[in-house]
Amino acid sequence: MDFSSFITSLGTSFLVFLVLMILFAFLQSKPGNNVVYYPNRIIRGLDPFETGYKSRNPFSWIIEAYSSSEQDVIDISGVDAAVYFVFLSTVFSILIVAGIILLPVLLPVAITDGGGKKQTVSKGTFNELDELSMGNITASSARLWAFFIACYWISLVSLFLLWKAYRHVSFLRSEAFKSPDVKPEQFAIVVRDIPPVPEGQTRKEQVDSYFKTIYPEAFYRSMIITDNKEVDKIWEELEGYKKKLARAEAVYAASKTTAKPEGARPTNKTGCLGIIGKKVDSIEYCNEKINELVAKLETEQKVTLKEKQQNAAIIFFSNRVVAASASQSLHAQTVDRWSVFDAPEPCQLLWPNLKIKYFQRELRQYLVYFIVALAIFFYMIPITFISAFTTLKNLVKLLPFLKSVVNIPALKTVLEAYLPQIALIVFLAMLPKLLMFLSRLEGIPTESHVVRAASGKYFYFTVLNVFIGVTLGGTLFKTFKQVQDKPKDVVRLLAESLPGNATFFLTYVALKFFIGYGLELSRLIPLIIYHLKKKFLCKTEAELKQAWAPGDLTYATRIPSDMLIVTIVFCYSVIAPLIIPFGALYFGLGWLVLRNQALKVYVPAYESYGRMWPHINNRIIAALILYQITMFGYFGVQKFYYAPLLLPLPIMSILFGFVCAKRFYPSFQNQSLEVAAVSALKGVPNMELMFRAFIPPSLSSEKIDDDQFEDFEDARSQVSRSTSFV
Repeated sequence: MDFSSFITSLGTSFLVFLVLMILFAFLQSKPGNNVVYYPNRIIRGLDPFETGYKSRNPFSWIIEAYSSSEQDVIDISGVDAAVYFVFLSTVFSILIVAGIILLPVLLPVAITDGGGKKQTVSKGTFNELDELSMGNITASSARLWAFFIACYWISLVSLFLLWKAYRHVSFLRSEAFKSPDVKPEQFAIVVRDIPPVPEGQTRKEQVDSYFKTIYPEAFYRSMIITDNKEVDKIWEELEGYKKKLARAEAVYAASKTTAKPEGARPTNKTGCLGIIGKKVDSIEYCNEKINELVAKLETEQKVTLKEKQQNAAIIFFSNRVVAASASQSLHAQTVDRWSVFDAPEPCQLLWPNLKIKYFQRELRQYLVYFIVALAIFFYMIPITFISAFTTLKNLVKLLPFLKSVVNIPALKTVLEAYLPQIALIVFLAMLPKLLMFLSRLEGIPTESHVVRAASGKYFYFTVLNVFIGVTLGGTLFKTFKQVQDKPKDVVRLLAESLPGNATFFLTYVALKFFIGYGLELSRLIPLIIYHLKKKFLCKTEAELKQAWAPGDLTYATRIPSDMLIVTIVFCYSVIAPLIIPFGALYFGLGWLVLRNQALKVYVPAYESYGRMWPHINNRIIAALILYQITMFGYFGVQKFYYAPLLLPLPIMSILFGFVCAKRFYPSFQNQSLEVAAVSALKGVPNMELMFRAFIPPSLSSEKIDDDQFEDFEDARSQVSRSTSFV
């Protein structure tokens, strides 16, 4: 990419960003769009424009987002959102502190080097951007010392700020657990790998007697995990017909007019997709199906509760300190019996995975890791192909008939600016659902853990396939004949290609923050979808609410995407320092835009109290180590004989990660007892309500609840008035 294409890319991206900001300022002020731009506030029962006309100011969102406190974010979107903003602000701080020193020092050092070999992947040319990179420095030059010291500066700044961030997140997590609010998950644990039922006992009697013996005073009751596959299927079908009935009644009500007061009763066909089959009255048909499914559901619920009990259970305690202690205790001599973990929020539990046995979980985990490793390897082939194929020079080589088209100056500039980056972004968009499926396949028991696992897989996908794949693909395609003639030169050619690839990544980062965050804030796509559904599809209030349901921050894909930017910016921060302000803009603008979204738009799907932070910290360290190894190799290619002095850096980073894991991670893995016991609760907790909170929707009808409570009646412990509920 030449300098004109780079400027065109930046200018066009910035122009699109401005247009999106103007659209946002106009659209968010319209009352009819409130459910798209302020759904969080509406769900919480607040007025979208709390401060009157001032909130309609086009720039008021910036002031509100910037002035909001961390506690505001926690109160509205939870600790997980606050921890995510700690991540954004930490990386932003690293880049600002690093850039203040590196930019005024390294850019003049690079641009004023007038002699020696210029390292670029461009044949016979050396564009203006290359002159601002380390590739402009003569091999073995004393100027390389400036870049060498910069490697230490970025590493030390990163480790210092990461340490501060880890301490702060640990504090946020402990403060959240000290809350006097009663939370059902703090009084429960989940037990798996329950041994076979002894002869003469039921599963419930086995579980109750086991935990009553160990915790005679604090044990309250148990809930045996059941196989809900069939009952869930019936319940979902029943809920579907209830929605269809509400829709049919709404259509019927809307058909009643002054001219035709009796209206027109809606009809539908009972066959595939309502296209074929017998024509029936929709209201009568739905009522018949509902009555039929209610009876079927009640029967299946009873069968499920009595005959489909699994080797797992939820155990409830009357004391949250005992529950915290029990969740981290070894209950059996072997790891494959009576294994426990702290209960998550009721909505997070993945019931089908709770019955999977210990060794099956281990086998599944290694199998999934193997599948992911194969997928990364084979995915690198199309990624490498895309990175090589979507540059104009390579397109013309492979498809000569395009030469006359791409030689049009205006079209050539636009294609060079956007084609490779857009192709890469689209290709990566297909990954998340596959990785979420694989993570569930491991047997992970909670939704937040699945998200963390998928996030980790996505991170390795993006780093190995995008960062490394683009470099490999672009370089090997251009220098294939040279590599074929001299295979030993492949390492040197790859290292020399790094400054030339910087322009691709500069444009990629700019596209992500200008276009990505512009679309995020303007919410054009959700707005269009909402209005189309409202006009043509939605007939009931429930359908309308579903049309504007905002979802959450989608950490499974958002954090790995951010981590890719971290990796790119770290690895090129010294080689091409111009990338630092682009990275700072990405994380600074992201902090501002997403803070607005967290306060007004997104609704958290779950709360894990910052459990994601250790994984974020480890991946930042991994990006830092990759950067240090990259710089060590590149200094070797530059024939800088003091390059081995960089070897302490990756060792230092590994030690830092080890110390963090030993000092902080245990309190993220388990809740500390001092935190659980430090504050009193607001009143006496209603244990019955906490028990009911964990009953799945498909088993929670009032009639069946009575039957279920009869099953549990003899398992209840009579909690005395003197029992401590701390």
